[in-house]
Amino acid sequence: MFSKIPLTSLRSFESAARLSSFKAAAIELFVTPSAISHQIKSLEHWLGLLLFERVAKGVTLTTEGLDLYKNIHQHFSSINQSLSQLRSQTDENAITVTTTHAFASLWLIPRLGDFYRRHPTMQVNIITSKTQADLHRDASIDVAISSVFEEVPDTYQLHLMDESFQAYTSYRTPLSGETRSPLINVRWEADGHNPFDWTTWCQAAGHDDWLANATFMEYDDEHHALQAATSGYGMVLASDVLAVDSVTRGFLTPYKPEVKLTGTHYVSACVPGRERNPPVRDFLDWLSKEASKHLVLQRLLTESIDFSAHKNPLRNDRNQSMLKLQIY
Repeated sequence: MFSKIPLTSLRSFESAARLSSFKAAAIELFVTPSAISHQIKSLEHWLGLLLFERVAKGVTLTTEGLDLYKNIHQHFSSINQSLSQLRSQTDENAITVTTTHAFASLWLIPRLGDFYRRHPTMQVNIITSKTQADLHRDASIDVAISSVFEEVPDTYQLHLMDESFQAYTSYRTPLSGETRSPLINVRWEADGHNPFDWTTWCQAAGHDDWLANATFMEYDDEHHALQAATSGYGMVLASDVLAVDSVTRGFLTPYKPEVKLTGTHYVSACVPGRERNPPVRDFLDWLSKEASKHLVLQRLLTESIDFSAHKNPLRNDRNQSMLKLQIY
């Protein structure tokens, strides 16, 4: 029944789509970038569809590619979780970490190479989920990394970093003439008022007029929303924690960086006592140091943006006289 399913190609596709990079996928799967490219082309030929658009600074998913990725990632995650639950809990060189898809893809996985260099015999298994894990019910999970407003009860917690929400745009986004730039929105599943939405940001930025005739593009995942902004589809309101690497690499730039909405706190949590297990302790120590590096990077980026704006005040609004960003 399943003999014709190209599992190797699908695995390469899932990794490349999740990381938005053939090179990063190659590192994760321990193959060469050309091998990833070959597998993707083979899958595209088998399906008769183009799954990626090749662009100057990497790759972006097509509409068909994004649809396939959502299905493949969901089922791969389910398989991985089932296998993790069956795996022996006595493996002293492996830990299981759960977090959101966006945080895993945009922050954690790109930094894991440093952890592996420091702990070459360790294995970190990552499970992504939109819901917060119940660590007392699921013994297979060693560490949960979450963005929270309040502390997670009955757990050992390590505060990592605070986030704020800012507007970001790409060099790809048309920013002149009568071009309309959509506002990229993330559909949050949490109940109640969302304190970091476009309405709140526009009020703080003095752009209430944007909302009257705004065109919105909606995604159910922050990673997809940021990828859309990077591809030039519009302006995104996103967490500075998740956007930091895209800003550092020049894929995104803050618009009105002085306007920031207070977000959540990122924490790592585990069942009390498990933090003393050597693999968990090593991972939490490393995670704390990476969070400290992140805070330094954020401060340097803020100082750099503030300095550029001081030298040329027009830059604070993306060179308004030259770019004339218009939102409808």
